Amino acid sequence: MRSLFPVTDLTTSAAAPGREWSLDELAEAYAYPTGLPAEGPGSAWLRANMVSTLDGAAQHDGRSQPISCAADMRIFGTLRALADVVIAGAETVRQEGYRPARAREVFAARRAAAGQGPAPAVAVVSGSLDLDFSLPLFTEPLVPTLVVTGAGAPADRIAAARKAGAEVVIAGEGARVDPARVVRELADRGLWRQLTEGGPRLLGQFVAAGVLDELCLTLSPMLTAGDAQRIAGGPGVTVPERFTLASLLEEDGFLFGRYRR
Repeated sequence: MRSLFPVTDLTTSAAAPGREWSLDELAEAYAYPTGLPAEGPGSAWLRANMVSTLDGAAQHDGRSQPISCAADMRIFGTLRALADVVIAGAETVRQEGYRPARAREVFAARRAAAGQGPAPAVAVVSGSLDLDFSLPLFTEPLVPTLVVTGAGAPADRIAAARKAGAEVVIAGEGARVDPARVVRELADRGLWRQLTEGGPRLLGQFVAAGVLDELCLTLSPMLTAGDAQRIAGGPGVTVPERFTLASLLEEDGFLFGRYRR
């Protein structure tokens, strides 16, 4: 079963059984908004992409892949191909084995028309900079990897990051990274189409800071029980913020929702 429910006009379309969503269809469905101001508040669009089971688990055995599916991975790749920068926390980079974002020929013309380079940058958020700078993410990227940290990060780790070719972005005082400043600092570098892939603690910080504009959530038709993390963790907000459902796709029992603030 494969269908699309574009909530904006309440119409439904479905393709022939067994046909996958094309990458062009997905790129249109997940296009970033246009007309944002060139600078100042609202000059960036921060989108999150997460997956959750029916009982709220964001991972199984520490990774998201076991609760994902082929369609989810196509959307994952599409969202990366539309972004200027992919933002991830250090723990997620370690657990998921992050590698540099790659250039994909199928998206080359679309990225060129949008004034983007061949692939998005990856920005790793880490206060301690406890990262292995010998990994391909830092030594073999098409676009230099950014390391986002606080002004009080260990000087030797900052030096190691720069020696490995990473660009160090200061986005906080002391060792703490300010999530709102992360968004601003990246936008100031022309990286306004922002995509965060978590993990849950980083996403929770963006939510608590009120800077998340959009959540792309895959609802996996699986149950895991256990004590896995939710998609967002950390301190809660005083009053829950309501998002609006912008679109909903379905394939093989997986739901792909897009919610906007």
